[in-house]
Amino acid sequence: MILLTGTQRDRLLANGRQRDQDHIPVVKFFNPFGAGVWLATELDEGGEVMFGLADLGYPELGSWSLEELSSVRLPFGMSIERDLLFTGDFPISVWADAARETGNIRAAERLLYRVGANFTRTSADTENRKN
Repeated sequence: MILLTGTQRDRLLANGRQRDQDHIPVVKFFNPFGAGVWLATELDEGGEVMFGLADLGYPELGSWSLEELSSVRLPFGMSIERDLLFTGDFPISVWADAARETGNIRAAERLLYRVGANFTRTSADTENRKN
């Protein structure tokens, strides 16, 4: 699997040129056999160093090598995968806070989308009552 599409690479590079922003993650990578989830928000101009939220047992903001990530070999000929359905939706600071609170990115994802869906539904109900 290709880890980054051209569109994702372009968005990550653009975000990398705009440091000091609370970017929404562009892409999610994961280990299909266990620990290891990465939410990337930025890519350096050289196209090698990514920045975002990484979780290899404890979630933390930081940088990692795209080349190293793509070179990981897992059992049965598998490798690190890109989550094809991931949409991001929240700034990386929100992801980091939720991941620290829940203990990992996967639990944070469940929490954020459950709370986000409830917030959206509640906001829509309130708006409908006004009309």
